[in-house]
Amino acid sequence: MGALFVATVSTYPLIILALVAAYLLGSFPSAYIMGRLRKNIDIRQQGSRNMGAMNTFYSVSFAAGLTVLALDIGKGAAAVALARFLGVSEVVQLLAGAAAVVGHNFPVFLRFRGGKGGATCIGIFVFLMPWGIPIFLAIFGLGMLLTRFPTLSYSLALLSYPFVGWGIYHRWQYAIYAAGLLLFVLLRYVPRIREMRSKGGSWQRVIHRKNLGDRF
Repeated sequence: MGALFVATVSTYPLIILALVAAYLLGSFPSAYIMGRLRKNIDIRQQGSRNMGAMNTFYSVSFAAGLTVLALDIGKGAAAVALARFLGVSEVVQLLAGAAAVVGHNFPVFLRFRGGKGGATCIGIFVFLMPWGIPIFLAIFGLGMLLTRFPTLSYSLALLSYPFVGWGIYHRWQYAIYAAGLLLFVLLRYVPRIREMRSKGGSWQRVIHRKNLGDRF
């Protein structure tokens, strides 16, 4: 019992390191930096005012948006990968992914005013459940074909991951974890959804875009 207690206590520094590192990784403001470097703008004051890849696509450039997308996805994957490398429990690994999303949304480097966390969630889910990638891509592609609305398309694709966790990986923990993260991100999107509905005049106008450049 004493040896077990010592071993458990000895993991505390690793747990703290994993969670703090995950939060700092998530806090890396890739969209903000790209906006400053490429156009000397604060991305949080442009377009949808979201510090994310899609707003970078529209407000900076396609190449800048791709870079931000890759970095934000990488933040989520790296947070979980680092926790796993440190040898902490799976629960802590999942918490590290959540910490990265919190860091993206409330970055310490920008006075806790960040983005929504969608791309960071993609990185977490891709790392934990890689067999869900074809399903994610298929739903995203179909969504783009029908709506020409990238944010809605990848949001619908992300909703597949609770089912991937349950149906493919047979892990209720993954299913609940994915659902919880997505609920957190969705709540962050609510003000933006209301804004789009107000500007668009109808849900049909909001959901079905004329082209990729059509934006509210």
